[in-house]
Amino acid sequence: MSQTFIAKQLFDGSQFHDNIAFSVAHGKIDQLGSSVDSSQATKLDGLVTAGYVDAQVNGGGGVLFNQSPTTEALQKMVQGHATYGTTAMMPTLITDELPVIEAAADAMAQAIAQKMAGIAGVHFEGPHLSTPKRGIHSSDFIRPVSDKELAQYCRQDLGKVIVTVAPENVPADIIKELVANGVKVCLGHSNATSDIVLSALEAGASGFTHLYNAMSPLTSREPGMVGVALNDDNSYCGLIVDHHHLHPISSQLAIKAKGWQHIMLVTDAMAHVGSDIQSLPYLDTEIIRDGDKLTLPNGTLAGSALDMATAVRNCHKDLNLPLEQCLNMASIIPATYLGLQDSQGKLAQGFKADFILLDDNLQVMSTWIGGQSVFKHN
Repeated sequence: MSQTFIAKQLFDGSQFHDNIAFSVAHGKIDQLGSSVDSSQATKLDGLVTAGYVDAQVNGGGGVLFNQSPTTEALQKMVQGHATYGTTAMMPTLITDELPVIEAAADAMAQAIAQKMAGIAGVHFEGPHLSTPKRGIHSSDFIRPVSDKELAQYCRQDLGKVIVTVAPENVPADIIKELVANGVKVCLGHSNATSDIVLSALEAGASGFTHLYNAMSPLTSREPGMVGVALNDDNSYCGLIVDHHHLHPISSQLAIKAKGWQHIMLVTDAMAHVGSDIQSLPYLDTEIIRDGDKLTLPNGTLAGSALDMATAVRNCHKDLNLPLEQCLNMASIIPATYLGLQDSQGKLAQGFKADFILLDDNLQVMSTWIGGQSVFKHN
């Protein structure tokens, strides 16, 4: 079935177009531009752009992936975040026991086999982290990589896979093995020296999980993980632009140093996003929502209540970045990091018909995944 639309404005990933028609067939962008027969087109009054790609999503729609490692939970997460323009995500498993890792991997394999809309793969954030930089990750579960865990990460039925590790606790040969099996290795929750970080990059690590947060800082005589990340030309950095995890100047500095082409906006979202829950039981404590901030009772930041649409707005309105850069940091840049740059992350012929409609305030009015409407603002 083919559908045709006329967008009042459209950003294709490179440039803006006014009053442009595009058609969708078989879940992909079929044609875009003057060759489209627009006589029966649906008019979209606003800005149409590629859907957002979120590489770090712990939960949403009222569920946390750790607590419900099931396909049903994945569907709720997709729906919760589609409200805010996310059309592809990497559901993220926080540090946990081996049976939870195995259950999450099995659920992801089912979702990939079913071609579940909105699911790109899985992100294992831990458990091979640094205790001093663990954040809300339980020290009871932090441990070296076992053969059983390595086997789960290297499965070939999970879609795209990210594993976040602290390189001081994960040998370079394991990083090499992960990368050889198609895994994207990110560095984070780490107190590593710059030399250790450089060795991990040389072994094939290619990303940094929520830059600045839970990692060794940049100082005058020891660059730490932050310094190496900012100075490295090839790696990609996730950035949580909620103004709680990072001061706006720190966000601006990262984007200037790396170039926006290597910055991925991420949410690090918990179950609260896309739901009305205020408090979520977590291990022996709880994660409490206070406005747009999530903390443990002691005040420790506990993931975020951020959504991708807000991250884009914060970058454009508060960091004063050009809109096209903000949109790309939320779409084609994470898609490129994941190896999806030839199929999604921008609007072009043959690409997945994952697109959103934004109003003048960059609020999401409608979301389509694979050409199917999954959210419409009432």
